[in-house]
Amino acid sequence: MTARNWLRFSPVFLASGLLLGQPSQIAGPVSGYVFDRTAGRLRPILGTPGASLIGDPLDLGFGVTAATVAPRQDTAFVTAGDRTLHLFRIQAGAVTEKPLNGLNISPERVVFSPTGTAAALYAQGSVQIVTGLPDSPAIAGSLDVSAAGVPDALALSDDATVLLWSAGGSVQMFGSGAGPGKLTDTAGAALVAFAPGRLDAAVADPSGAGLVLFRNLTGSVDSQVLAAPDDTIRSGSAIAFSADGQRLLLASSAAQSVTAFDLTTGSRAAIACSCSPAALTPMGSLFRLNEVAGDPLWLLDDQPGTSRIVFVPPVTNQERQLPARTPLPRFPSRSLETTAPELRGRAPQSE
Repeated sequence: MTARNWLRFSPVFLASGLLLGQPSQIAGPVSGYVFDRTAGRLRPILGTPGASLIGDPLDLGFGVTAATVAPRQDTAFVTAGDRTLHLFRIQAGAVTEKPLNGLNISPERVVFSPTGTAAALYAQGSVQIVTGLPDSPAIAGSLDVSAAGVPDALALSDDATVLLWSAGGSVQMFGSGAGPGKLTDTAGAALVAFAPGRLDAAVADPSGAGLVLFRNLTGSVDSQVLAAPDDTIRSGSAIAFSADGQRLLLASSAAQSVTAFDLTTGSRAAIACSCSPAALTPMGSLFRLNEVAGDPLWLLDDQPGTSRIVFVPPVTNQERQLPARTPLPRFPSRSLETTAPELRGRAPQSE
């Protein structure tokens, strides 16, 4: 019996009352949600780490071209086929669209803060900052970042006061002051990440300084080199802080591993994977390492001292061909040409 069939008929799943035919009301354990780009669907991951499968899609009422889910799996920004953007609240497997006045862009990139209380939506030289997630979303302001260039990476603090922007051989800070402030120069494209609940950030500069921790970005900034460039850091594909903020995680596609750097002791430990991790996308207590495709979905179950990488069997072509369902009620779509008052935020000058 295959792993997938064992999971499908496991007594644990049967006893929990999972209703795979009713994706908008999911019972039983759900590890998180993932966007199936091939099918244009947002799907739940049913079960627990190491014993899970990808379930039937949530019924959002329209075709989806992009979806980004918050770290706590309670919010999703979804782009429809007509390029309108929608915000959904996710609770116990049920999805409810929430209105968000002033949201007037079709983002090329959506970046949540570490705990998902805020998000930055980037499109063609403009960023809109959304706060109050998941239950009281509001547009907190807009940033004109056209002069900063196309970003290699973005990161937003949980309090939404600082946006890190990696582009053009430097990492810039945007905030509430008078202009962009340079955090650091880099030798090329760099990776950036914020710690949860703090204004500490990490920069991975694979061809330059290596892995650097910056503390207290809005005060007297202190920096610490965690690791000089080596083969693992030079092949880094993503960085993220652990949920407790005590470790920094570095995914390396070429090394086929995720390395955890202890910020207290300075030690490091690598977790091998039979995959090439390209991302570290927070998903509840897990981190997703790749996208849904024809291969297994790989997840990092990050626990101090017992971290492991597990897989979820891929969705088959037959499972992607699901019958149409009755659309859920939703708020009227807003045209991308809709105008709304903007709050122009400007960033602090470097000292």
